[in-house]
Amino acid sequence: MRTDGPGVEGSRGPARRVPRPRADALRNRERLVTAAREIFVESGCSVPYDEVARRAGVGSATLYRNFPERADLVREVVLSLTARVAGLAERAAEAVAAGESDAFDAVRDFVHGAADERVGALCPMLDADFDHDHPDLVVGRSRLERAVEDLIGRAHAAGRLRPDVGAGDLLVGVSQLTRPLPGTGCEEFAPFVRRHLQLFLDGLEAPARSVLPGSAVTLEDLRRDA
Repeated sequence: MRTDGPGVEGSRGPARRVPRPRADALRNRERLVTAAREIFVESGCSVPYDEVARRAGVGSATLYRNFPERADLVREVVLSLTARVAGLAERAAEAVAAGESDAFDAVRDFVHGAADERVGALCPMLDADFDHDHPDLVVGRSRLERAVEDLIGRAHAAGRLRPDVGAGDLLVGVSQLTRPLPGTGCEEFAPFVRRHLQLFLDGLEAPARSVLPGSAVTLEDLRRDA
């Protein structure tokens, strides 16, 4: 004897639809993440939590509804930063593959783009108390690593990047050179960043003018030292 009828899927009833977030709710979440990025760059992760809501132009209830704990918000900012920097590397590599960019010019574009994202200023967030092995973060890191290694590989294959430089060298250099000096703010340090990045990039371009101590730093090396 059948137990299902019109509009009924077997004996379990109709499938339940998961409602999509409203557009205004998504905009509020994006505003919160953007505001948090700005404040973390300026003052670090320990700023009063409600200050993020004030900067985003939303109520504190909206902040706590989206990110009940500070660690939730920090993780989301790290995810956002990782995705944006990965996108920069992917677009740079795609431009080389399409013949639209010289391989070293693409590396240069990526480095300056990552600097504009304030990578160095946001690096201290990685010391914050949140789950560094959250599945979303693992996926994001993998995407970034693949993209940077692809870009570096293309520059090596074109003979435009010195062979004793690895993806780890590139990421360490960018993060260190864009991190403000102790006692200075990000805006005060900004005028020096592009100048110092260009000095760094001049040292990466082939042919090499010197012999580097040690061997090229890989992403695996960075993971072992973390």
